[in-house]
Amino acid sequence: MIGLTGGIASGKSAVADRLRLLGAVVLDADLFSREAVEPYGPCWHQVKEAFPSVIRADQTIDRRLLGEIVFADEQKRRLLEGIIHPYVLNRMLQEAEQAGKDGRRVFAEVPLLYEVGWDPMMQEVWVVYVRPEVQLQRLMARGSLSRDQAERMIASQLPLEEKKRLADKVIDNNGPLENTWEQVDALWKELERENRLNCP
Repeated sequence: MIGLTGGIASGKSAVADRLRLLGAVVLDADLFSREAVEPYGPCWHQVKEAFPSVIRADQTIDRRLLGEIVFADEQKRRLLEGIIHPYVLNRMLQEAEQAGKDGRRVFAEVPLLYEVGWDPMMQEVWVVYVRPEVQLQRLMARGSLSRDQAERMIASQLPLEEKKRLADKVIDNNGPLENTWEQVDALWKELERENRLNCP
């Protein structure tokens, strides 16, 4: 399993979509996180107990409010991560095992891969990189956030420069999407070439 990570608004989803087109199985940690907190789902009761103010009348979780709470308080963010991350990791490992049996290349799209210490579980790690000013602009445009809100969200993660330094492969997403796809396609061909060399 190959880890796919980056910073918020760095373009991980665009890279993940390209990998799916090329034939990869991409497991989305955010999707499993949402699954975990669906009403009466695996982690819903724990989240309700820890953050009662985020439960709406229909019992769904106000994810925007929850995000505002945890991005403003590191202790609460760690509490939430402690509730949800074990479930997410278990689901990813289950899905990866099944996909691996089918002989397909598996990627784990995990925004906080380095922060939660899952990188040693990966065969290698690909980081989607953008310059800090590009990241800030894209995040503010995407989420209708104030500069202060966006900066707090970015600051809650390991800096992209550090992720870039730790990465096995770096995908530069500062330019047009076509340039990003070219890099992904080249890395995919490299994987296929390695796979052929390793086959008896």
